[in-house]
Amino acid sequence: MTDVLILVGSESDKPRIEPAFEILSKAGVSYEFHASSAHRQPDQTGELVKTARKKGFKIVIAGAGLSAALPGFAASLTDLPVIGVPFAVGPLNGLDALLATVQVPPGVPVATVGIDNAKNAAHLAIRILKGPS
Repeated sequence: MTDVLILVGSESDKPRIEPAFEILSKAGVSYEFHASSAHRQPDQTGELVKTARKKGFKIVIAGAGLSAALPGFAASLTDLPVIGVPFAVGPLNGLDALLATVQVPPGVPVATVGIDNAKNAAHLAIRILKGPS
């Protein structure tokens, strides 16, 4: 079973989320990476998220820039914890992505880390998996 599902909207976003890979690996946390867009491939992306629990995932990390729809989209389709990573892209250098990620509607929670801070997303996922001490 794989612990963490990691999603980004396109392959070009992979370098921004890769810092999470090393941290998860060092902690012995398994993960699976997918580039799948909430806008361009909503059915495929939705299926990945909807079936995540059944496939054994325990957490979703979703990175996104500009409109940053992916973390909220994921959170709307699963009851698994979703950690959003806003990416520093576009004219506002990620501020718009940060605001979009933290301002999802009530009932659609997304834990959000700092702009381009995939490392903290990995650390948070590890803490969630460990549970209370």
